[in-house]
Amino acid sequence: MALPFTDEYFMQMALKEAVYAYEEDEVPVGALVVANNKIIGKGYNQTERLKDVTAHAEMLAITAASNYLGSKFLEECTLYVTLEPCLMCAAALRWARIGRLVYGASDEKGGFALIKQPVLHPKTEVTHGILANECGALLTQFFRAKR
Repeated sequence: MALPFTDEYFMQMALKEAVYAYEEDEVPVGALVVANNKIIGKGYNQTERLKDVTAHAEMLAITAASNYLGSKFLEECTLYVTLEPCLMCAAALRWARIGRLVYGASDEKGGFALIKQPVLHPKTEVTHGILANECGALLTQFFRAKR
């Protein structure tokens, strides 16, 4: 039986990464890079654990995928991330020339879409809102517990 390689399937895998972050008391964001229906890089937020403000899920997934491919360019890849990337991560996706970006929940306070100039590579396709409720619920639960 073939696995259902859909955006929802891979976003569920990214959500599993976000749960790892949640369990480590990190902002629960998970990401993975997929090439030819194979996960070649994944990550979850580890800024507290690594004492590194750049240790976002997307950055860790990009690094892992680049190492896997032996290339800095990810033109044939899709990044799945549970939260809209911040400006830093969107710029990294631009430089990596990611082919496609799929994200779950929008980030109305810090997402790249707040910037009115194009941030991503011009050829990057964007799909948003995949499992947005599930992705958003995990973030809401995390921040409620902090207040």
